[in-house]
Amino acid sequence: MNQTASAVSDASAEQIAASIADAIVARQLPPGTRLREEALARVYGVSRTKIRAALLMLTKDKLVQTVPEKGAFVSRPSAAEAREIFAVRRILETALAREFVARAKPADYKRIDQHLRQEHKAIGVGDAQLRNRLLGDFHILLAEVVGNSVLTEMLRELSARSAVITVLYQSSLDAQCSSDEHRAFIDAAREGDVERACALMAEHLDHVEHSLNFDETGASRHDDLVSALLA
Repeated sequence: MNQTASAVSDASAEQIAASIADAIVARQLPPGTRLREEALARVYGVSRTKIRAALLMLTKDKLVQTVPEKGAFVSRPSAAEAREIFAVRRILETALAREFVARAKPADYKRIDQHLRQEHKAIGVGDAQLRNRLLGDFHILLAEVVGNSVLTEMLRELSARSAVITVLYQSSLDAQCSSDEHRAFIDAAREGDVERACALMAEHLDHVEHSLNFDETGASRHDDLVSALLA
């Protein structure tokens, strides 16, 4: 957050949520940081009711975790949780890759090509929040093409949890590699190479998992918002 919060005292709950999300993505607010309502209300110059609405939005996006009688905290996924999530994803998405190759039509590839261009653009401009959302949405697009609503819903949940993990623990260089791997998968699928497509999907998820860095040393960079919350 580069702008002082007092300059946006008329901010909406959506704008406040976006501002806090930017700080989390930039690791200005490290995992586990308590998000005190009174401090946020003071920093943004708004009511605690509006702050609660913003925190609820972030909770739905799984960037924030609410603990009864303790308050709201920046989500802190563990290495063990990440391993479990990616283990399940490898099983589901290898099968998904096979179905995708069998069902995808030219119009589907056109839609996904456009999505890949958006990924590339977000990475190029350094928009970490949009970048990670698009990287996750790629997998949802594949499920939508296959047309299995139960699988799609399962992947939405897993993708949301994965997105938080990658937002917090993946570098921009690794994100570029993820986008390149998406392109390689689509190229193999378009050629009808089922086995290669399945192998590329499994390798891609392996690479994402192994690129995660749970070392928080030097993660936080303080500005007005961070100082107020960590004081």
